[in-house]
Amino acid sequence: MMRIGFVGAGTTGRSLAVRLAQKECPVVAVSSRSLSSARKLADGLSGCRVCQGAQEVADVADLVFITTPDDVIARVAGEVGWHEGQSVVHCSGAQSVDVLQPARDLGAAVGSFHPLQTFADVQQAIENLPGSTFALEGEEPLLSVLKELTSLLNGHWVQLKPGDKVLYHAAAVMACNYLVTLVKLALDLWGDFGVSQQEATRALLPLIRGTINNIENVGLPGCLTGPVARGDLGTISKHLAALEARAPQLLEAYRELGLQTVPIALAKGRTDESAAAGMRAMFNRREDGELSDEVVDSLCYV
Repeated sequence: MMRIGFVGAGTTGRSLAVRLAQKECPVVAVSSRSLSSARKLADGLSGCRVCQGAQEVADVADLVFITTPDDVIARVAGEVGWHEGQSVVHCSGAQSVDVLQPARDLGAAVGSFHPLQTFADVQQAIENLPGSTFALEGEEPLLSVLKELTSLLNGHWVQLKPGDKVLYHAAAVMACNYLVTLVKLALDLWGDFGVSQQEATRALLPLIRGTINNIENVGLPGCLTGPVARGDLGTISKHLAALEARAPQLLEAYRELGLQTVPIALAKGRTDESAAAGMRAMFNRREDGELSDEVVDSLCYV
């Protein structure tokens, strides 16, 4: 079996190394900018040695994972004396496999292996890895090795084409990072009517979990609920008025999200094009602050 090494012992590197070792993959070497992090990882893995640098890892490992911050990957790839028969893989979500070109030039096989998962801390990352999807780049025979590792981790894989990586990562940011931002904005609104962040979080989490459950089990567009799904112009108008009065900094975000939600509502089929036109006009309120005639006419029938 291929001997595996890690350059970088942060959250991603540690979680992958632990999970692979649990599947009896030999993780034989680790280096890190923080020697204490490398030691902490190596101490928990049988037969793993702490190395002083990336070259020492490359000297003993057949498959090297570069799990450093993104802006360090190219430097590592360019500084190490790779060789034919060796495989070098990075775990960046945004960088393409091209960043490993120096290793390819020396005869190594190169690829990328990005777990589509949120890693807030090491233990949580280890727990979240099973069932995750891994974005893969690479050529055979390395690609088959990465698919096999995905299966060992009880995950799924998707193969990305050249040029796909940045859009793939942007989608991950929207689904993960910006979900946190949306929840923060919702918590701030609860704070405006006197509810603590802890209480608001407890109140909203079941709603968030229910929404995610609906996405999984009902799917798009059927999982969409709420005033846009119903074409409820009256409620949307009240939302806009309340935000303008008490949280004007959120108006633009609310309107843009509303505009992006209208096509989903139409696809669900509980509203029609007439209501959709009214919602679009409302979300695109005129710069002078007045509602358009189209919106006013629509509200007359709410």
